[in-house]
Amino acid sequence: MKKKLFVPVVLSLGLVAGALPAGSVFAQPDTGRQSLKEWNEKASVPLFVKERFKERFSASTPSNAIAYLEKNQGKTGINSPGKNLKMKSVDKDHLGMTHVRFNQAINGVPVEGAEIVVHFNEKDEIVSVNGRINQSLSDHPVDTAASVSIDSAVDVALAAVNAPEELTYEPEAELVVYPFEGKNHTAYKVNVNFMGEEPGNWFVFVDAKTGKVVDQYNGLMHADEMKTQKGAGKGVHGDHRELHITRVKGPETETKFALADYGHKDLDGILTYDAKNDNSSSNDTLYVGNSAAFMGDYDRAAVDAHYNSERVYDYFLNEHGRNSLDGKGMAIVSRVHYGKDYNNASWNGRWMTYGDGDGKFFISLSAGLDVAAHEMTHGVITHSANLVYRHQPGALNESFADVFGALVDDDDWEIGEDIMAPEAKADGVTRLRSMSDPNSVVVSNAQRAAYGSGVYPAHMDEYYHMPTSVDNGGVHVNSSITNHAAYLIGEEIGRKKLGQIYYRALTVYLTPNSEFSDARRAIVQSAVDLYGENSTEAAAVNSGFDAVGIY
Repeated sequence: MKKKLFVPVVLSLGLVAGALPAGSVFAQPDTGRQSLKEWNEKASVPLFVKERFKERFSASTPSNAIAYLEKNQGKTGINSPGKNLKMKSVDKDHLGMTHVRFNQAINGVPVEGAEIVVHFNEKDEIVSVNGRINQSLSDHPVDTAASVSIDSAVDVALAAVNAPEELTYEPEAELVVYPFEGKNHTAYKVNVNFMGEEPGNWFVFVDAKTGKVVDQYNGLMHADEMKTQKGAGKGVHGDHRELHITRVKGPETETKFALADYGHKDLDGILTYDAKNDNSSSNDTLYVGNSAAFMGDYDRAAVDAHYNSERVYDYFLNEHGRNSLDGKGMAIVSRVHYGKDYNNASWNGRWMTYGDGDGKFFISLSAGLDVAAHEMTHGVITHSANLVYRHQPGALNESFADVFGALVDDDDWEIGEDIMAPEAKADGVTRLRSMSDPNSVVVSNAQRAAYGSGVYPAHMDEYYHMPTSVDNGGVHVNSSITNHAAYLIGEEIGRKKLGQIYYRALTVYLTPNSEFSDARRAIVQSAVDLYGENSTEAAAVNSGFDAVGIY
């Protein structure tokens, strides 16, 4: 059982001068705020400050960041930062900037979704602060003592989501302050993860006083000495793939070959498993063949998953210096042949899962390089901004996954074109989403379509105001608005620069509850950091977001 404390708060001192605020693959500015009225209006206040008169310190340290925040409480709106902020991480980037990330906390208990990042330049000067903070806590103090045990909270969470007996891993729980429906609750945040016919990566908030469920949502994002050697295989579309595999010993000491790549420095491996078309992870085994050539029909989904995983790993390493999804060399694990006629791919917080499709709408979903990049980017997001998977933060989560999907698979600006089955294509459904022309794709789910025009939106005027119960508040549908902004920017400055800017925004500036307007500020600031305040790149970012109505 994991017990931790975390909270986010954010300010940015260098994005817009004088701007001080008043307060699975398929599946708000002022207008979007309407869908969030159930939340405390002061519980997630964006803070973005750009320091025009930089203050220099002896070093870029958490203590100096706190000293700045203590001195500038009126500017930032953060009361008693030395008491109410807890250091989370310190990162130095290739520009020489240092980013100190804090959690907002009450009595050591983290406030859900409240993080603040203080940014030093290479001269140890604070240039910006950004993030979101819960300002309602100063008006309504919270008793953080728990009356319910952590074990009882886990039991309540398991029952709330009808969890099967077999779980992917033991539930994880932490005590947090959780703002919901006009009140700040002291609650256990319980993560329950399982596979089955309806896989789940649930986050359940159990009131630590009463033991009742406050809120819940499914965060499933819809994917002897061993020596690596070269192998080969045939992909879903018949493409010849060069693979990195490992020779292993079979049960009778005969030689076998596994889709296990241990040939990358400081990486725990790229591993592909066979889920055997059932709904249980307990039967999954490392994908093994009798020879170094994986040419059978059943092999094809595994071949593409293994090959595409390495392509995505190489992209993040070579373009952004990131070693695996967590930046620390974690193993990259894929599971293919999940379920029966399963029309989805997902990231469950630990690994990618690919269904074979039903042959009518989808073929094997591992066939899409952009799908693999999308799911693996969800892993990168989990280990960086950790955008909450609903409403606008969730739409940003999906959008960043799509953007990097299109950057890795750079043939076009379409998502999912390589996984559509012949029957779908015959009906004119040739891709899942289009970043270049979102309106050209119909929202296939009638329940989603009921909240908008029936096609994917390209502008905030077309925003789908969905309840959390539908598409987690529109995470897949509304992502196409920010997708279109990325397309417009990319067409102006090129894919490489787009990737550099977006990666920086994701890993340096965004926080769990960031909304569309926060993303604009973060992406603009990232362009300024990399290319200069009056650069063509910064102008292109501003223009791209203007064009889709995110101001």
